[in-house]
Amino acid sequence: MKIEILQFVKGATEARGIAVIIDVFRAFSTACYASDAGAARIIATGSIDEAVLLKRQYKNSVLAGERNEKKIEGFDFGNSPTEIIKCDLSGKTFIHTTTAGTQGLVSAENADIILAGSIVNAAAIVKFVRLAKPENVSLVAMGYRAVIAAEEDLLCATIIRDALTGKEEKYEKEISKLRTSAGKRFFDPANIDFSPPTDFFLCTMLNKFDFVLKGERRFDGNVDLQRIDV
Repeated sequence: MKIEILQFVKGATEARGIAVIIDVFRAFSTACYASDAGAARIIATGSIDEAVLLKRQYKNSVLAGERNEKKIEGFDFGNSPTEIIKCDLSGKTFIHTTTAGTQGLVSAENADIILAGSIVNAAAIVKFVRLAKPENVSLVAMGYRAVIAAEEDLLCATIIRDALTGKEEKYEKEISKLRTSAGKRFFDPANIDFSPPTDFFLCTMLNKFDFVLKGERRFDGNVDLQRIDV
């Protein structure tokens, strides 16, 4: 099994085999919490206009997402797990667009299988990949706004790679350190309305969920995320 760690949208376009598109803060953590809250379907899209169009097509749907970390005007939710855990999304279609993560999903056109990756379901991803036994695994750290390397995404990629290669490590210290580095923005009082401290803790709960979110390309270029328990 060949494992590569790539970055940003360019990395997503280069991904082969199983592509794990990683966005810890906060896209794919939020998506996991949405699935846990009962969402019947998650649709990832790179475009705000496309998200609005999708909402017209799916009556029992909600819009979630961000630009510049803040909730998009007219959307039901931002990109915040803290918002999602308060809600019952049973039976709803969760339409999701973000600056980094969902851009990576729709860009991974050369991969055979696409997974949405985060710390909260890292072990489930490892289990899924082991069962699939691919020749190639591309771990794509999407980064902050898809242009700046993000410690949390690279750490998640490392956690998955180490587990796949049989390297047993403990990551509690590395995860904790994120609070004073990449995650310090969650503790800035100026950001509390759209990026609260609870988001940091919800996004860094290692292996909270035992399912993966597998991407299926749609006819319209967007991506359905299917929950698979492993």
